[in-house]
Amino acid sequence: MLSEGHRRGEPAVNAEERPLVLVSVGTDFHHFARLVQWADRWAADVGPDRVRCLIQHGATPPPEHAEGRDYLDHDELGRAMAEAVAIVSHGGPATITEARRTGHLPIVVARDPGLGEHVDGHQQRFVRRLAAEGLIAACDTEEELRKHLDAALAAPEEYRLPAVDGDAPAPAAVRRAGVLIDALVARRRPAPADPEPAASTEPAHWPSVTVVIPTISRAELLRATIESILEQDYPGDVHCLVVHDNVEPDESLVRTAPGRRVSVLSNTRTQGAAGARNSGAFAADGDLIAFCDDDDLWLPGKLRAQVRVLHEHPDTELVCCGIQIAYDDHTVDRAAAPRIVLNDLLRSRLAELHTSTYLIRREAVSAELGVFDEEVPGSFGEDYEFLLRMAQRNVIRNVPGVHVRVLWHRQSYFMRKWETMAHALTWLLERYPEFRLEPRGLARIAGQIAFAEAARRRRRAALRWAARTVRARPAEARAYLALAVLAGVPADAVLGRLHRRGRSI
Repeated sequence: MLSEGHRRGEPAVNAEERPLVLVSVGTDFHHFARLVQWADRWAADVGPDRVRCLIQHGATPPPEHAEGRDYLDHDELGRAMAEAVAIVSHGGPATITEARRTGHLPIVVARDPGLGEHVDGHQQRFVRRLAAEGLIAACDTEEELRKHLDAALAAPEEYRLPAVDGDAPAPAAVRRAGVLIDALVARRRPAPADPEPAASTEPAHWPSVTVVIPTISRAELLRATIESILEQDYPGDVHCLVVHDNVEPDESLVRTAPGRRVSVLSNTRTQGAAGARNSGAFAADGDLIAFCDDDDLWLPGKLRAQVRVLHEHPDTELVCCGIQIAYDDHTVDRAAAPRIVLNDLLRSRLAELHTSTYLIRREAVSAELGVFDEEVPGSFGEDYEFLLRMAQRNVIRNVPGVHVRVLWHRQSYFMRKWETMAHALTWLLERYPEFRLEPRGLARIAGQIAFAEAARRRRRAALRWAARTVRARPAEARAYLALAVLAGVPADAVLGRLHRRGRSI
């Protein structure tokens, strides 16, 4: 079907004057063939002599007729948005926000989980709310998309936000969009005041605890980890569940002592830390679920102190504790504040909230939260993503005292996986548009990507991300560390210096 008002045979437009229509499906690994095909058919009907249609198609096969790019970096996307007469977006908050910031009323098609386009229906709910507020033009069908695109070509001003002096979108419109997007997505609300805690008494019944220990191939370290858990001065039952990832389970680890069991199983989910931890979490039989890496040690009193916090704060779902970082012959103690909210985690990674400190109520795991996100590329930073999701739901509690010894050593799994690091952190920025509202956090993540790209000797990518880092926060040191690596300083040497101070990149 040819679009009304833009059929082939109408006078051609000079190639340099052709209006640009930008279509972006984001970087999610799920396909979005529906939107790509709708836009591609429209572009074919209108004709390349009348419009330039650029489709950023991500994991979806490229278009047949329109111009296709699988990925546009931040700067390329910004330039394309500035040039476009119309922007078509999936229902991702980040793309919608960027489109509005460049003065556009975005035309939006939400991903449908029923068609395998996403894991859940949050885009559909989000798009309905924005459409009801008049902040986007939502499309549910191909016909609706065609009508909006035809209208945008005929009257581009109808798809622009009100302007001031003909240039920037009106601040009020931008603020209005920002307020709603902030409310619907970031949920950056003040943390509720603590109710008066119950008297600091020990629970009448000590809940049972399943401790999930993902492992690859570090037998000696693993046995020390298990001993540190079983030796906890904790009155309740403790069950260590060792999940072997990509290796055969070691049956010699099994113990059946009453109240202090050890079981082994294989990772039955996605290979990597996230899948291994989820395999253990879904097999857990305890009232509470804890996690510990196979090279870390629980210190005396860890479990008892955390269970007391859960007892005193019945609404709390997750409690962590302070850590002692050991690297070579150096040790550094680190502990977070007693209460952690989302904004704290946006500003800082808070590495002291280490996976080996997590203690979570089992009912939180079985709810829609889903424990660790197995979509995180290479499972890099899946613990940080988990904390962000938890903080969106509730306050995270922390026992300030040091109760876990975390070993940083040259066998650490992710120390040199620079490509995985770059991809995973790029994914994180796409998944959490809240970082765009927190310059310090955005600069931190962008600087980490710049460093990873520099370590991979990808000069152009490293410079691009370093520039983005400095734009967000000129004082962010990671940008300059990335430049130092490009100049010849070994990335491992930088990491070693940081680790001796209990820090990482």
